[in-house]
Amino acid sequence: MPLTLEQLNAASPAEALALLDGLYEHSPWIAEQALAQRPFRSLAHLQHAMAQVVRTAGTDAQLGLIRAHPELAGKAMVAQSLTAESANEQSKAGLTQCTPEEFERIQQLNAAYNERFGFPFILAVRGPRGTGLSKREIIDTFARRLDNHPEFELAEALRNIHRIAEIRLADKFATEPVLGNDVWDWQEQLAQHSDPGFAEKGQLTVTYLTDAHRACAQRISHWMRDCGFDSVEIDAVGNVVGRYHPATDGARYLMTGSHYDTVRNGGKYDGRLGIFVPMACVRELHRAGKRLPFGIEVVAFAEEEGQRYKATFLGSGALIGHFNPAWLDQKDADGVTMREAMQHAGLCIGDIAKLQRDPAQYLGFIEVHIEQGPVLNELDLPLGVVTSINGGVRFVAEMIGTASHAGTTPMDRRRDAAVAVAELALYVEQRAAQDGDSVGTIGLLNVPGGSINVVPGRCSFSLDLRAPTDAQRDALVRDVLDTLARIAQRRGLRYTLEESMRAAAAPSAPALQHHWERAVDALGLPVFRMPSGAGHDAMKLHEIMPQAMLFVRGQNSGISHNPLESTTNHDMQLAIDAFTHVLHQLAEETQP
Repeated sequence: MPLTLEQLNAASPAEALALLDGLYEHSPWIAEQALAQRPFRSLAHLQHAMAQVVRTAGTDAQLGLIRAHPELAGKAMVAQSLTAESANEQSKAGLTQCTPEEFERIQQLNAAYNERFGFPFILAVRGPRGTGLSKREIIDTFARRLDNHPEFELAEALRNIHRIAEIRLADKFATEPVLGNDVWDWQEQLAQHSDPGFAEKGQLTVTYLTDAHRACAQRISHWMRDCGFDSVEIDAVGNVVGRYHPATDGARYLMTGSHYDTVRNGGKYDGRLGIFVPMACVRELHRAGKRLPFGIEVVAFAEEEGQRYKATFLGSGALIGHFNPAWLDQKDADGVTMREAMQHAGLCIGDIAKLQRDPAQYLGFIEVHIEQGPVLNELDLPLGVVTSINGGVRFVAEMIGTASHAGTTPMDRRRDAAVAVAELALYVEQRAAQDGDSVGTIGLLNVPGGSINVVPGRCSFSLDLRAPTDAQRDALVRDVLDTLARIAQRRGLRYTLEESMRAAAAPSAPALQHHWERAVDALGLPVFRMPSGAGHDAMKLHEIMPQAMLFVRGQNSGISHNPLESTTNHDMQLAIDAFTHVLHQLAEETQP
């Protein structure tokens, strides 16, 4: 019989500990300490409690936990001395049926890993979907992680141990993240479409109005119809818009969604997670024959990344009346104008102005998005509530000094442009860190015509400065530009500076943010508030209606815009549950 939370909460300490046996390999102390927090409100609550025990245990205890685990396809497997749980997991991953070459390669990796880190390689071999990684994926991950810094790798080992425990916990309770699996599968299927030049390499790239992009739009529209949306259309800029009608005509709508285009060689979840989570929620409403006192409009935005054309946020911008007709004459790398691409796709350019939404017809906009950063991953938290989308300013600049002979120019006579920019970069790092939640980056730095034996006379560079509020951003910009001027003056240099982008911060609407907070709390999880350093479609909708976002933890240290971008079926399920809870809250508020 499957275990239940009621049983666990009611059991004696000894009985409860026995019920949780095997979650953490040979380490009952974790469950024992976590059980002091009973009663548990959910499995997510229990999972987080155990993760926090490990987090606060100290390095020696953490290393002991890691070393309690067997090597993959190692001596314990050969000797058949694995725990039942480990034996099952390694068998499902095919590690008990390795070819001689695969087995030899894994043994080499085990030896190299142990020599470098002093503990065994830990990987949740059942993977982010729970169905198992292939041997190729396991070996590739093993080899990649050998390059990690030891402190980072220790943390990565612990994160994989928590994922193993999460899956084992679900097995004990016979729970399956059914909707999380569906959302996972939708994203996998959509990722089959990729632009030429990338598809052949197994890379995901979907840029505006390519064949792959239009195929994604068609597939999303078909799935929306299957989910029970009352109307589905591809609008004049390529957005896929699904509407689930309210219980009564004339009621307002809640808008949600995200983008389905990608960066080049990107990940499967950036943007797309925010389309499929609300689609799953609408499907469940439709299956139950239930209508809410408001409608739901899910928009799969056609363009957010600005990859094929420099028209970032084209999809969401069109809904607020910010489509710039000058974009139509932009050309892509092959000389195809946006106008030609739109005409080829059968879009009606003359209807773009009609896409502008009336904010009076909407409750607001909410968006679910993968975090695209390491914070939630490091805190062992599956969800985070966004407080604001950072405002940002970008500059392109050039420091100008004097090119001179590297061997004959004394150090105190140099007018070195590159060293000046390097000094500025260190200041940007220090000044942004001072705020705690500001960020500053010099992402482009180039010495034109540079030579190994020439003091750089010119250095072109970029500045990207972001903060959660406009006032904080402006203070950061002011300090950085003042320091730039002082560095140039002290070093006898001059510079050019051009502002290339300015975006206002988009603080979350307090009421909608509170709805996300209540939803996360209802799942038994701590409410963690955080700013978004990246731009999102929500920041465009913010210009005409209230907005708030929910972040979902990413795996692999939260990496994004990268093929390693990932999250788990359980975290997707929690996002769906949180979204559903927000719908229920809004339904209670808007009852006649």
